[in-house]
Amino acid sequence: MSRGQTTSALLPSSLASCLVALLPWPLFIIITLLPTPALAAQRKIDRVELMPNLPQPFKMKDWKAAARDYDQFVFDFTAKGEFLPLIWWDNTNINIPRPTFGLPSYVGDPKATGSNHEAINTLGALLSATVAGIDKSYAPHNFILAAEHYFNPDPAENLVLNRTRQHSGGSFWYELWPHLLFYALAERYPNTGRMEQIIRITADRWYDASLAMGGNTGIPNFDHTAFKFATMQPVDNGKWKEPDAAAGIAWLEYMAYTRTKDPKYLEAADWGMQFLHNRPDNPFYEVLLPYGAYLSARMNAELGRNYDTHKFINWCFGISKSRGTWGIIAQRWGDYDCHGLVGSIDDGGGYAFAMNTYAAAAALTPLVRYDDRYARAVGKWMLNLANASRLFFRDELPESHQSSAFWKADPKHVIGYEGLRKSWLDKSPYATGDVIRFKWGPKTDLGLYGSSYMGLLAGLISPTNETSILRLDLLATDFFHGPAYPSYLYYNPNPSSRTIRINVGSNRTDLYDAASNRFLSRNNTSYTTFSIPADSAVVLVLVPANASLTTRNNQTLADNIPIDYRPD
Repeated sequence: MSRGQTTSALLPSSLASCLVALLPWPLFIIITLLPTPALAAQRKIDRVELMPNLPQPFKMKDWKAAARDYDQFVFDFTAKGEFLPLIWWDNTNINIPRPTFGLPSYVGDPKATGSNHEAINTLGALLSATVAGIDKSYAPHNFILAAEHYFNPDPAENLVLNRTRQHSGGSFWYELWPHLLFYALAERYPNTGRMEQIIRITADRWYDASLAMGGNTGIPNFDHTAFKFATMQPVDNGKWKEPDAAAGIAWLEYMAYTRTKDPKYLEAADWGMQFLHNRPDNPFYEVLLPYGAYLSARMNAELGRNYDTHKFINWCFGISKSRGTWGIIAQRWGDYDCHGLVGSIDDGGGYAFAMNTYAAAAALTPLVRYDDRYARAVGKWMLNLANASRLFFRDELPESHQSSAFWKADPKHVIGYEGLRKSWLDKSPYATGDVIRFKWGPKTDLGLYGSSYMGLLAGLISPTNETSILRLDLLATDFFHGPAYPSYLYYNPNPSSRTIRINVGSNRTDLYDAASNRFLSRNNTSYTTFSIPADSAVVLVLVPANASLTTRNNQTLADNIPIDYRPD
C-alpha cells in the first residue's frame, strides 16, 4: 500500500459506496484522509521457514569482544606458546619492495613463513577487524598497505589474487573473493596507497573477461571453472563449474561503477546479473552467490532494474545444482539448533563452514535496506545464525565433540574450527575441519581463514534490552553505499510484542520504520522506545527531525537522502 493511501481504498467497493451514502459528507472526507499504515508484504524464504523463531539452547556470543580479542591475539608478534606467534613478517618483496605480513590459514601450519599466506585469510582479517571498529591502518603498522602485495602486476594478470606469487585460471571464487575483500578495504580506507587505482585496473580486467566470455555478442556465459587471463579464455577442468562467478564479477563492476560512474562497469554488472536472472537452476558454488542476491536488491532499488531477487535469495539458502547440496543448514544437530549455518547440507548429514557463514551474513543483511520485504526472514535467519555460530569455538562444545581440543595456547578461545559437522565419531555436532583428516600438514583443524571473518558479525550485531532481539546494522557491510542515515533491522522472535529502548543521541530524531512505511515517533532525544509485534521485524531509520520528505523513483527521501526504497 502506498503511503497516504486512504481508508476507502482498503474497503470493498460496495462497502465504500454504502459509507458514502450513509455518512455525512464532511465525516466521510475525514475517514478517507486518515493515513493507514500497514506492514510491507513480507516475503518468505522457504528454508528460513524451517527454522525456529528462537533457537535452543539460546546463547548469544559477545561477538564484539570476541573480534577484539581475536585481533589482539593473532596480530601479536610477541605471543608465546605452542604454535605461537601466529603472525610473521614476510620480507620476500614479491610484488612490492616493502615487507608485508602473513597469517597461517590453520593453527600449527609448519609452512607458516615467508610468502606462504593467503589473501582470503589476511585480507579477511583486516576487513573483519575494520567492520568491527578496529583501525588497521593505525601506527606503528599500517597493515592496510599489505593488501597491495596481493596485486600481481604482471601484464598478463593485473589482478588481486589469493597469494603474492600466483596466476589466474584455477578457480573463480579463489580469484574473485580476494578482489571483493580488497575493494571493501579500499572503500573503508580511501586514498590508501594505490588501492583506488587497483580497483580501476582490476575492474577493467574483469570487464575484458566478461567480454571474452560472450559480452561482445550478448550475455556472457559464466558457466566455467575459472578464467585464465594469460590466454583470455575461460577454463573448464571437467570436474566442476562455478557459475556464481557472475555474482562476484557483477558486484565488483557495480562497486567500480559507484566510484567512477564509468558506464562500461555498469554494463558488466548488468551482464552478470542478467546471466543469473536468466538461469533456471541454482548456481551456488562457494561464497559469491549471496553478493548477487544483495546486488539484485540494490540495483532494483537504485536503478529500477527488475532482477529476480526472490529467486536469488532462495538459491542462497539451498539446494545448489552446481555443487551437490551446498546451501544453508536448517536442522537440529544433537542437542543444539544449528539452523542458519552455511555449507553442505548432506555431507555426512551436514557440514557447515565458519568463513562461508560469516560471509553470507555480511552479504545478505544489508539486502534488507534495499528490499524491506525480507526484513522478517533475514532477521529470523540471522538470529539462528548468530546463535549457532558460537559452536565453531572450543569453549562451546565438550572436548569429546571436537578434533583439536588439545591446543591450549588460546585461553580466550578466539580461534574457531574450520567447520562443524552434524555427526562424526558418533558425536553430534562435531567441530572439526579437513586438515587432520586429509593430512594437509597443519597440526590442528582450527582455521584462521574462517575465524578471521568473525568481525563481520561483530560489526553487524549489537545486543538490545531484550536478550532475544538483536540490532543488526544495515550499513556495516553495505560497501560503497550512497548517503544514508543510521539504519537497523530488529526481529522479534517472541509470541508477543516487545519494547526496545534505544539512545538516539542529543540531536532531535524521528524514528522511521521502512517495513511499515511510517514514522513510529518524532522529535526524540536521548533515550526512547519503540515496539515490535510478535514474529515481526522493524527496519529502523534514524531521520533528523523536521527533514523535508520527498518521493522520487519509488523512493522516500528525507532531505534528499533515501530512507525507504520500497514505500509500498
